[in-house]
Amino acid sequence: MQKSIVKNYLYNVSYQILVLILPLITTPYVSRVLEPEGVGAFTYTNSITQYFILLGAIGLNLYGQREVAYKQADRQQYSKTFYEVAILKAVTLIISLGLFFLMANGYTKYRLIFFIQAIEIVAAIFDISWFFQGLEDFKKIVIRNFIVKIVGVLCIFIFVKSQSDLYLYVFCHSMTIILGNISMWIYVPKLVEKMSWKQLNIKRHLKPALILFIPQISTSLYTLLDKTMIGLLTNSDAEVAFYEQSQKIIKIALMIITSLGTVMMPRIAHIFETENKEKINQYMEVTFRFVFILSLPMMFGLIGISDNFVPWFFGKGYDKVVNNMRFIAPILFLIGLSNVMGMQFLLPTKRQKEFTTSVVVGATINVILNLFLVRVFLSYGAAISTVIAELGVTAVQCYFVRNDFNIKHMLIGNIRYIIYGVVMMILIMLMGSVMEATAITTMLQIVVGGIVYIGLLIITKDDSIDMVKKKIRKNK
Repeated sequence: MQKSIVKNYLYNVSYQILVLILPLITTPYVSRVLEPEGVGAFTYTNSITQYFILLGAIGLNLYGQREVAYKQADRQQYSKTFYEVAILKAVTLIISLGLFFLMANGYTKYRLIFFIQAIEIVAAIFDISWFFQGLEDFKKIVIRNFIVKIVGVLCIFIFVKSQSDLYLYVFCHSMTIILGNISMWIYVPKLVEKMSWKQLNIKRHLKPALILFIPQISTSLYTLLDKTMIGLLTNSDAEVAFYEQSQKIIKIALMIITSLGTVMMPRIAHIFETENKEKINQYMEVTFRFVFILSLPMMFGLIGISDNFVPWFFGKGYDKVVNNMRFIAPILFLIGLSNVMGMQFLLPTKRQKEFTTSVVVGATINVILNLFLVRVFLSYGAAISTVIAELGVTAVQCYFVRNDFNIKHMLIGNIRYIIYGVVMMILIMLMGSVMEATAITTMLQIVVGGIVYIGLLIITKDDSIDMVKKKIRKNK
């Protein structure tokens, strides 16, 4: 059952990029066809829909992944866990769906959009990606969903032709999700054993899942509530769109970084059961370095290209996305660190209370700041609030793991990557200032930035280069 971490990471990165990159391919088209108001209406309503999905799932995705990981060596036990968690999740999501319809019926402006987005809640019932993640089997997730996602993209280009096609866009988006989730069930008969109702004990999962649900609902307050609060406090669909479009770009880079956490969580959970603390520490040291090396150039790179990238990518009317990207870019580094400490260490080692505390602190900071900053600075205020909230989460988690790892030593030892990132950012910004805002310019900035950053690693003889060379020689 042991899988290669590198292969699983690559599979998971591929899947996460697929989930985000395909909608991103449609973004230049959709942003022009639906315009800021249409994009904002979809984003605002979808943020509310996600609350009901989160409420219905009650932490069972994260909990199910961890429990399957604990039992991945015992087919009968993880099969039992699969049925129990899947059934419990179906029941809670059906209840949430009923509440969603009651809420949606009270709207007039967005009622039809909400009714179409109810498909996403139904889709969540069929979502068993947590099961495959617990088994460290990421290949099936990638392969099966690829075709379905491609079909979804094609539907958008074929059917969405004007701003009045907003409802068709929502339908295409929702149907893609449900088809992808249902397709995963094809593999289930080969992976799990049949169970009778007498063998199942569904209730036993409710309490521990709810414990994990608390940090998840807290996290949503500064991942989903930002968009909801922008819509409520500004009454502007356009401002929601400005914030959402900047988030789309940031999330692409963020998924590349946090995908390692998705892979490492079941691995560390499994190792934790064997009480091999030394092995856990080795993994943690490597992933800390990974976050510094990867997140910092991405952060400074996005800041550097934003001025040239936004005009040609999103089209006219999205100028405010430039500064939104710049303001929110630091979360790449902050979430990268908190992902290592929280998702990769605190959760799989059963320190949920500390993880929950950190997330609640971040959510509280975010909500309070949003109430003041969004009113004054609109979408910019939400971006600033998010960064400060993530800083709070990271600071609290650093405090909780201070006796497990030498955080100060890790920060000081990796500070050189900040210098490399700043040098790279200055160079690509200078390039952008003398070139037109085109796709070619952006590509050149990315290529030059990458060469400069990697060149600095080679010139300074960074040991990460040696690690890559050894890995290549080993594979050969």
